[in-house]
Amino acid sequence: MQAIILAAGNGVRFHPFSENKPKPLFNFLGKTTIEHNLDELDGLIDEVFIVVGYKKEMIIDSLGDNYKRIKIKYVEDKDICGTGSSAKLVRDLLNDKFIVLNGDDFYSKKDIKMIIDNYPSILVKETPNSTGFGVIIEKNGYLENLIEKPKESISNLVNTGLYCLNKNIFDINIEKSERGEYELTDYLKKSEEKIKVCRASFWVPASYPWDIFNAFLFLFSKIKKEKEYKIEKGATISKEAIIKKGTIIKSGSYIEGKVFIGENCIIGPNCLIREGSVVSDNCKIGHSVEIKNSIIGKGTNINHLSYVGDSIIGENCNLGAGTITANLRHDKNNVKVKVKETLIDSGRSKLGVIMGDNIKTGIGTLIYPGRKVINNTLPGEKII
Repeated sequence: MQAIILAAGNGVRFHPFSENKPKPLFNFLGKTTIEHNLDELDGLIDEVFIVVGYKKEMIIDSLGDNYKRIKIKYVEDKDICGTGSSAKLVRDLLNDKFIVLNGDDFYSKKDIKMIIDNYPSILVKETPNSTGFGVIIEKNGYLENLIEKPKESISNLVNTGLYCLNKNIFDINIEKSERGEYELTDYLKKSEEKIKVCRASFWVPASYPWDIFNAFLFLFSKIKKEKEYKIEKGATISKEAIIKKGTIIKSGSYIEGKVFIGENCIIGPNCLIREGSVVSDNCKIGHSVEIKNSIIGKGTNINHLSYVGDSIIGENCNLGAGTITANLRHDKNNVKVKVKETLIDSGRSKLGVIMGDNIKTGIGTLIYPGRKVINNTLPGEKII
């Protein structure tokens, strides 16, 4: 069985993390997004074609030609003119039926197997708010219509971007959509085959950085525990926490609930890391630091007396002593974030800072909720 992973776009809505590297290479819980998806394909798929474009060399260098039992081939999309044109580039390399998925969303092996078993098929997810997604109209269990991002909610079923199809679908003629792209969904709408609608048990679309939080519990449950870390006397660690080899938990530190700490980290002394937090490899979390429901990138230092709440901190950052990330508006409304000069409702009542890579803050820095800090920023420079 073969698969196509679409990974050519530049992910503007995912800035600042997609400025330095392709969006599928965002590292979370010790693996990149695309590696998490390859894990789910392992055992079901023998060969994967990854369609690359934006910063393609980084994806190729990261993955190579094989991933576990999966053979990988790369196809370059030089035009990047929509998911339809990207997927069609692989047509002549396909044997017959195949699956196609987005390289920057999160899927489950259970659902991938389900769409293969129900070929030809589309995976959909029930959601209370379908605006902003491709909406599915279903009739007797089969696809009747697919409407891209309707202004009003007309169905609670949305398209996850995961399909099992026959390569002959690319023989259908389609035209550019209103947004000037060739849409993969237009092939499905014009297909004469009945396409089975399958409901997802798990799917997280990572359109914006804060969407990553929604994948934590599912991915965390798949990680095996290790015992090759060190604990000083007086540290308290939850039985649910996962801590990787080479890490030191210093005296007085308290690790609460489901927490992931990567390899070769130094934690504490006397710090608090709360439920839902991810501390990546080679990080230093200093004296009396509190981290709450946040993602800390590789090689980042968070110095003493700092608070990081509901935030995403990039790689190789240095937060000066006493840095505070505010995560709650006084009026208790949802936090809004600027995306392409437009304020977007994050849908979250608590959201701290979205901080890129290689950033330094000075001592006593206070950052308001929902702010972005662009890559390579020094103290006193622009915060969005």
